[in-house]
Amino acid sequence: MSTAEKSTSPDFSTDLLELSGDFSDISSFNSDISVELQQLASFIDGDVFYADCDESGANGLGLGFLSSTSTKILESGSLEFVKPVVRSCVETLGTSSASPEEKRGAASKLRLLAKHRSDFRELIGTSGAIQTLIPLLCSADSIVQENAVTSLLNLSLEESNKTPIIVAGAIKPLVYALRTGTATSKQNSACALLNLSMIEETQITIGVCGAIPPLVSLLVNGSIRGKKDALTTLYKLCGARQNKVRAVSAGAVTPLVALVAEGMRGTAEKAIVVLSRLSETEEGREAIVEEGGIPALVETVETGPANCKEFAVITLLQLCRDSELNRGLLVREGAIPPLVALSQSSSSRAKHKANMLLKYLRESRRDGALLAARRK
Repeated sequence: MSTAEKSTSPDFSTDLLELSGDFSDISSFNSDISVELQQLASFIDGDVFYADCDESGANGLGLGFLSSTSTKILESGSLEFVKPVVRSCVETLGTSSASPEEKRGAASKLRLLAKHRSDFRELIGTSGAIQTLIPLLCSADSIVQENAVTSLLNLSLEESNKTPIIVAGAIKPLVYALRTGTATSKQNSACALLNLSMIEETQITIGVCGAIPPLVSLLVNGSIRGKKDALTTLYKLCGARQNKVRAVSAGAVTPLVALVAEGMRGTAEKAIVVLSRLSETEEGREAIVEEGGIPALVETVETGPANCKEFAVITLLQLCRDSELNRGLLVREGAIPPLVALSQSSSSRAKHKANMLLKYLRESRRDGALLAARRK
């Protein structure tokens, strides 16, 4: 990352990095974001039933058991058994004459296989499947699009697949699916982009490709799951300064402040951390103050859970560090009593930050008193 892209306040960035370790739970890829988990859980937990399979267990598109058996096969099946199935799916997806139903089936099978096992993901990643899935991200068939999005999400869990997915040109089509897809497609596109953004130089590319506005839209209109996925991806992408500016321009601050004010566990603290990242830019600080961020953050310091209090203080420090006006707003919002309380009964890091902010506020009051005395 270039110097221009780095935060101008490394102390605060370090605090955020340390405090936001729990961010991984927002879109944890082993949790409930992919619908196939529910499908797999509903399969018969018993003997394997090879529907539409020949003696080898695969014919045509193969793996008929994927729609009618337990997860035991996916846990214990051999790579040699799966290889012809993957090959058949890739051939189907790469054939222009394949029917929509056949493409749906092939993408669905890859989606399920890629979800379950690392060695399956590696196999699929080197089979040519990535190149055949990417065009489906722009499919007018919402089911095909959803299966392609989630297949690529699951494949992106494997470190060795990330660069091939990026090089194959998946970012723009994933952004398209993020804008146009079903609720599941949007959520899983956000998660796929998050995973690809773990390669740091990709963060700016994702921003340039237009991912920020649809992420803000998901933050506003999505389900709780969708909001969490959007928050996580915005947090990661806003590691690049250009993306901070894009997020502010896209109107991210308004819903972020609203989530902080709602105080809902699971989203409020994550919204505060994203606000902290945006507050590293002048545009972000101005927008947070204009949208009523200071009252919402002060309320969090007073009544929020411990981790939210700590996040809120760090954000307020960013807002007040170089602004007498914002310090005055903070005092008028009644921030001093809850900050004093936090400085006396919290973690050592929270105490330190609360005391630092109190020092700013006392300096402002002292300077204001001296100025008033000189005018007399």
